[in-house]
Amino acid sequence: MSFNWVKKVLRKNRYTAKKLERYFFAKNYLEKKGWFESRFLSTPIDHNKKPLPWFTYSSIHFISNKLKKDMTLFEFGSGNSTIWFSERVGDIVSVEHDKEFFEYMEDKLAKIDIIDYRSKELNKDYSQEILKFNKEFDVVVIDGRERVQCAKNCIQALKDDGVIIWDNSDRTEYQEGYDFFDAIGFKKIDFNGLGPIGNKEWRTTIYYRSNNCFNI
Repeated sequence: MSFNWVKKVLRKNRYTAKKLERYFFAKNYLEKKGWFESRFLSTPIDHNKKPLPWFTYSSIHFISNKLKKDMTLFEFGSGNSTIWFSERVGDIVSVEHDKEFFEYMEDKLAKIDIIDYRSKELNKDYSQEILKFNKEFDVVVIDGRERVQCAKNCIQALKDDGVIIWDNSDRTEYQEGYDFFDAIGFKKIDFNGLGPIGNKEWRTTIYYRSNNCFNI
């Protein structure tokens, strides 16, 4: 039986064709990404159950090829991403607003020497914490609360060639932050698609300037 004959049959039976396409998409993409496990366990992990950032898969692939062990990173919003980044950069400062989640993650992160993990309150210290630094970070991750204010505050602490990773950048409530980066000359790459846990498309964006540590 030739493959061309099979294709002709499938064209006539679209229901069967759709079923097969869904099967192969699940088998060849979702399963290999670890999506089913991540959704079942409600935690961002790969097919080996290792931690992943809760970003779109396309952005994770891109970022993983750009990070270096001599880089420093500031993270608004902690989680599996903190563990994942710790295996790829040299130093991390991560702030978390949720005390219960902070205590949960604190045990996991305690043995990783390069992580400076901080619990900070919203509407007080959270978005302000990065102002304690001056041009120290190669990468800033915006994936927590008060994102617009975090975006505005992070510029002081970002190196001249630093980049910013902004997750859920398809949300319109953060438009003021997007406009701010645009106004001060940042370029961007949008990574749309699926990611761990979620069953709907979303966006992770990388903001950068002409000379940047990712060599974009």
